[in-house]
Amino acid sequence: MVPVKGAQTLAAQWIAPARNASLAPRPDSKLGSAIVAQQTEAEIRVGTSAFTAAGWEGAFYPAGMQPRDFLTYYATKFNTVEVDSTFYRTPARSTITGWANKTPPGFVFALKVPQVITHEKCLEDCDDDFQNFVDTADGLGKDKLGPMLLQFPYFNRTKFKTGSEFLARLHPFLRKLPKDHQFALEIRNKNWLDEKLMEILREHNVALAVIDQAWMPGITELASRLDPITANFTYVRWLGDRKAIEEQTKVWDKTIVDRRAALSRWVDYCYQTTRRGIKVYAYANNHYAGYAPATVALFLELWEKQKNKS
Repeated sequence: MVPVKGAQTLAAQWIAPARNASLAPRPDSKLGSAIVAQQTEAEIRVGTSAFTAAGWEGAFYPAGMQPRDFLTYYATKFNTVEVDSTFYRTPARSTITGWANKTPPGFVFALKVPQVITHEKCLEDCDDDFQNFVDTADGLGKDKLGPMLLQFPYFNRTKFKTGSEFLARLHPFLRKLPKDHQFALEIRNKNWLDEKLMEILREHNVALAVIDQAWMPGITELASRLDPITANFTYVRWLGDRKAIEEQTKVWDKTIVDRRAALSRWVDYCYQTTRRGIKVYAYANNHYAGYAPATVALFLELWEKQKNKS
């Protein structure tokens, strides 16, 4: 089993976000340079996308462990998880209650908003679907319900001719979001990552999901031309190249892509972000390097090195 180094020891070092986190100015420095504006350090939570996968039994979970015990075990290694299954449908309320009961106080769930809202109906005529999802998610309790992710697909010109057309659809939906919940938004059209989108997200305190994915700009490129912080938290997803890695494996029990250099850049981004008083949620997908728990372990190893030299 790959040890998840630092998952427990980091907890004592985490502190609350700055009260003015959403207003924290961007430091006058680029990624990789010294921090200019030192502020109260915010919390960082790092976990995986989903808590089950082909290959994890015997690699992450002890051999012979019953699936019903997976989440409880997972919560001894990580303090957050991004739930992928909610993308396919809103879960039963009993399922939500079960997740809450199997995890300790302080554990946080990030939930994907169902695809019926983001893909099938694409924000139109979906108020009942969305309200049902949020009401169900509330069953986790305020302390355990974290960000809810609106993950959009790549849109071709038959759906939206321009990014402005998408924003015209998006903006009315964001106005209706409940203010006492956290939301993040991911888009796969790289040319739509502009100041217009950032302004709308900031207006509603919705976090831009910053992703490491095959055809999207890397974090260094993105941060060089705009400030990706649009809320009082940031939402990081390490996704990788799904098609390329599945040509090599579909069993997720070991690292097969070296991501050390890329994760070093993400450590830099996350560290500068927490120094601005902005909370960080970050999640590793198996498709990123081959084995998400090991990706998290490597990130935390690099994170500790960064903190120790600062």
